[in-house]
Order: sequence, then structure tokens, then C-alpha cells
Amino acid sequence: MSNFDPTNQAIAVYDSGLGGLSVLRALYDQLPNERYIYFGDQAHVPYGDRGLDELRVLAENVTRFFIRENAKIIVIACNTASAAALKYLRQIYPEQIFVGMEPAVKPAAEQSHSHKVGVLATPSTFHGELYASVVERFASNVEIFKSTCPGLVAQIEKGELNSPETKHILHEAIDPMLAEGIDRLVLACTHFPFVIPAIEEILDGKAAVIDPSPAIARQTARSLDQRQLLSKSEIPLGTTFYTSGETDKMQALLKKLIGIDSTVEKLDWQNGKLLKKA
Repeated sequence: MSNFDPTNQAIAVYDSGLGGLSVLRALYDQLPNERYIYFGDQAHVPYGDRGLDELRVLAENVTRFFIRENAKIIVIACNTASAAALKYLRQIYPEQIFVGMEPAVKPAAEQSHSHKVGVLATPSTFHGELYASVVERFASNVEIFKSTCPGLVAQIEKGELNSPETKHILHEAIDPMLAEGIDRLVLACTHFPFVIPAIEEILDGKAAVIDPSPAIARQTARSLDQRQLLSKSEIPLGTTFYTSGETDKMQALLKKLIGIDSTVEKLDWQNGKLLKKA
């Protein structure tokens, strides 16, 4: 008789780099006693300027890796990859459970008193069907102001959360929105929650930040609960961290961004397939 218990399998979390750690942090709060796999595709970061076809190929191959690792659910903790590939992945892997990022325009529109909402996201997110659909369904009663924050993802990947250059990028994006009278600011890139202190300093109480990470963690918990796949463990089962970039840099930033001191393992892209380093 097999002793296999699917509740012990991992929650897999995927991002272009370190941004998905903001979602992982929320998952730890919501589901502390799970097993986790985290992969940051830092060989290809940033995703925001890449085409939809390339993003789908990357996401599909990451999904294949997670399936080989017997992940019980895959959280695409990247707005850009979700916008480009989530619908596609659900079509080609109908038995796999996916949770993706959706721009939190709905709560922003519902909460706004000025009926003016700012959204920070990558170009690919803004160009995707998912963003257009969310705006059409939930934001017909508000005016939306957008910025792609050029260079911000790269700053966060370097761990520069409060540097003059990072603040300059944020001012360039947010100051015009404040001048227009926004009172809600949606972070539609998982990298951006790491600069919330700098953002709130600029907002100076004039607008509230909408971070979708806690909602994604709750959705993950609901999806697992519905299928009776929540861990029965009374203690955390640990996290395995992978990167396709430089392991030492990611290891240092794990400590800085989410306070975790952990080794990081290397995954290599070989002929389009994601493989553990020999």
C-alpha cells in the first residue's frame, strides 16, 4: 500500500525574479505549515518588455518543471506571466491547479471616493487581455491613470528599495497621478510591494496602496481547501528556493527582502527545458 499523501506536496510559486517573494510572504502568513518551492527566473528578468509568445513558452516550461516536482498547486506570482500565460496554461494542463495574479482594480474602484485610481504595472500587463477584462468589468465608474515605472523592477532586483534612483522612478510615476487626484494606487506587479514604504512616503496620506498579495494567498488557501489538499502538518515543512540566475545574489536578497536565511539552488535553461544543475 502506498504511503503517498498529496497534502504533503509543495505549493509552487513562480516569478520572473524576486517579486513573487511578496506573495510567498503572504502565503507564509496564510498557510504557515505548508511545503513550498519558489522559482525566480532571473535569467530572463524583467519579463515586462518580453512578447506574449516568449512569456508563454517560459511559463509552460516552468510549469513542466513544477509538475515533475509533484507540485499540488502552482501560484504564478507574476502579473506579467499571469496576463500572458495563465489562460493558456489552464487550457493545456486542465488537471493542474493554478492561481494567478489579477490587477486589483476591482477593490480600488470600489473603495475610491474620488473615482480616480492609479495603476503601476509592466507594459505586458497593461497590454494583456486580463487587464483589459478587469477594467471593463469592474472599473467603468472610475478614471484610471497608468504608469509602467521603467527601471523599477531592475532596482528591486538589485535590492535598491530606497535609493535616490528608485525614489526618482517612483516620483516620475506617482506625482502626476496625485496631481490628477487619485485616492487609490494599485500595485499590479509583485515586485512593487517591496517599495511600499517609499511609495507611501510619496503619497503622504493622499492615496491608499492596494497590494493584492494577501488576496492571492487567501485564494490559494481556498483552492486547496476545496480539494482537501491543505497540509495537515503542525509545523512549517520548509521552502526550496531556485533561481536561473546567480544563487549567491538571490540568497543575499532573500535575507534583505523577507528575512529568510536559506541556500538557493540553481536551475539551468537547456534547449528550452528547465533542469536542475548537475
